[in-house]
Amino acid sequence: MKAVTAMLMASRAAIGGLLVLALALSTAARGEDVVRAAAIEREFARLAEAAQGRVGVAAIHLGTGEAAYLNPGEPYPMASTFKVAIAVRLLQRVDAGELKLDQLVEIAPGDLSPGSGMMSQRLKKPGVQISIANLLDLMLTISDNSATDKCLSLAGGAEAVNARLVELGVLGVRVDRSTRELIADYLGIKKLPPRETSSPEEFTALNEKNSDEHREKAAEKFAKDKRDTATPEGMARLLHVIWAGSALSLESTELLKNTMLACETGLLRIRGMLPPGTEVADKTGTIGGSTNDVGVITLPENAGQIAIVVFVKDSKLEVPDREKVIAQISRAAYDYFLFRPR
Repeated sequence: MKAVTAMLMASRAAIGGLLVLALALSTAARGEDVVRAAAIEREFARLAEAAQGRVGVAAIHLGTGEAAYLNPGEPYPMASTFKVAIAVRLLQRVDAGELKLDQLVEIAPGDLSPGSGMMSQRLKKPGVQISIANLLDLMLTISDNSATDKCLSLAGGAEAVNARLVELGVLGVRVDRSTRELIADYLGIKKLPPRETSSPEEFTALNEKNSDEHREKAAEKFAKDKRDTATPEGMARLLHVIWAGSALSLESTELLKNTMLACETGLLRIRGMLPPGTEVADKTGTIGGSTNDVGVITLPENAGQIAIVVFVKDSKLEVPDREKVIAQISRAAYDYFLFRPR
């Protein structure tokens, strides 16, 4: 009996020792993670200096949750990256059976918005119908502003988009205006005519009535506006819940991912310095001193995926120079997560 008791005590001691060792190794690993994260965050800060503005970064490994940041809680103008949030709410309505992807939507001349895209240049005459699936594609792949404003309306408006973000636990991301209203505020156009009777040409004419000084002051005011902004951490959280399948049905999740994979804008941003053939699903945004790109990079060698958000604001540099900063930061994040100890 004494021998059995001694064996039990020895076994318990051995197990206890293993637990202590495992705890020590786990603690050491966490310590190493902190050191590595601090190193890449310093590199983000170093690279960000070249933007000559404010830069925010969030990079999260979607498998392990390991993350690295720069100014994660600071709000940045989203520009067209807010179209990801609109897509989530729109597809939620599709999942609920309230809308159908093949549903045709009439595009009236008043539905055309200024800025990026092709609809305002090609669809000026009445009598056009487009499916919701095509509107979604135009919004995300070529950042068409007319398609975006129609998608926002179909999604139920900005309040409905924000309500969905809150339901998903996405904090720090807010959608407030259509692209038409957002661009008008940036340019200092104070009184927009009713959408039903307006046109991009009238928008241009209103802009030309303002002086350069007026537009400059409007741009300065716009840069300080908290509307239509996101924190890097908040936007990364939105990407995370999309890729985790928590935001939409499986079918809608795959549709959104594949549409973002086909993005045709900002090819010199996240993708700019990655190895050829790297899979990137993203959405870009540019307005005034802000240049952005947000998306998910698939790493080689089964190393997983990383959500990457790079926001640049208050920069006086030309857009290509800002894009280079985004590309360098994205490559630093790519290398960090690819070569980290597994």
